Amino acid sequence: MNFKKLMLAMFFIGTFAIVESHGQELGLRFGNVNGNNVALDAVFSLGDFSRLHGDLSFGGGGVGIDLLWNPIYRPIADSEFNYYLGFGPSLFLGDPFRLGAAGEIGAEYAFADVPLVIGLDWRPYFILVENTNFDAGGFGLNVRWRLK
Repeated sequence: MNFKKLMLAMFFIGTFAIVESHGQELGLRFGNVNGNNVALDAVFSLGDFSRLHGDLSFGGGGVGIDLLWNPIYRPIADSEFNYYLGFGPSLFLGDPFRLGAAGEIGAEYAFADVPLVIGLDWRPYFILVENTNFDAGGFGLNVRWRLK
């Protein structure tokens, strides 16, 4: 791995560690996550209707890091369901190395009596480096514990 890739990886890992340490929801994401099949999943609120959604994924021959900004995070009508849309950088440290951007659209349910959030989302990836590619298969199930 060359110096630029190492510095970029350290930046993403450092950013993810900051988000994880201040996370308001922590849990797991199952499904296709940046080419892997399971991820540590964290959400950090940036206000009433905006948040960061970070994943550290494993299980596919490398480690993936996604840090997505969800500028749209709203309730669905008068229900306990929320929907969210977002985008952000995506990094895969493996063979081959991948750097790109991911989009995200999903819905989740926050239980009122238990601090648990369950959601389904779709996360397409546009890979720019090492090879340019589009991956539309990023469906996942999120299960997170609310900390605050």
